[in-house]
Order: sequence, then C-alpha cells, then structure tokens
Amino acid sequence: MMRSKVRFDGRQCGFSLIELLIVMIIIGLLASLVGPRLFQHVGQSKQKTARAQIELLGTALDAYRLDVGKYPTTEQGLDALRRKPADVDRWNGPYLPRDVPLDPWGNAYVYKSPGDHGDYDLSSLGGDGRTGGQGEDADVRSWEN
Repeated sequence: MMRSKVRFDGRQCGFSLIELLIVMIIIGLLASLVGPRLFQHVGQSKQKTARAQIELLGTALDAYRLDVGKYPTTEQGLDALRRKPADVDRWNGPYLPRDVPLDPWGNAYVYKSPGDHGDYDLSSLGGDGRTGGQGEDADVRSWEN
C-alpha cells in the first residue's frame, strides 16, 4: 500500500500549479533557443552527405570510363554503373556495391553526359527539388566541389 507524504499541518506535499507553469515556460524557452540550431546542423549534414555521394558516384563514373572508354550517356544514366548497357562491350562492373542512392532529400541525382561543365554533370537539386535555392534548398553540383 502506498502512502503519500503528509506535512505536519496535515496537507499533502507536491508542486503547485505556478511551479509547474514556470518549469514548462523554462523548458519552452530552452527548446526555442536550441531547436533552430539543431535543425540548422541537420540541413548542413544533408548538404555534406550529398557532396560525399556525388564524389563517390564520380569515382565510380571514372572507373566506368577507364573500362569502357567513355562516360555513360545521359540516356544510359547512372544505372550503367550497376547494370551493363546493351551497347557496351568492355563493361567490367558493377561499379557500385549497391543501387544508385537517392540524394539525402529522397530525389534522384541529375546526370548529364556530355555535361555543360565537363565530361559529365552530376547534381542534387537540394531540399526543394528545384534548380537554385539557398541554404538546405541549394543545389549541390559535381563541378563546384
């Protein structure tokens, strides 16, 4: 059987409504100060992850070019790193251990070969899935790494 603590004057001990409200206000203030900083780091980490994945895909594309003699065409796409295209003879893949990953926002990477900025262009459209943007919505591009 549980007994509640009782003061000498006969009243039960506990927190008053005012004390609980003050604690809730303090917790709310702390969350409003710390929360935005944490979410800012989440956006930055997604940008860094996209850059790392683009570099990994670039390494796989370079290995493909060494074997085949050219980069996959835009039509073949990044899928040529996992599955042998029908019109390629010297394919020695797969060049990636798993399927081509989606970018950190769940969108497919945009691949173009020949590219406007080099032999190929590889990019992620950022958090908004559209060209351009700032912060987490900014594009991550292979030619800007």
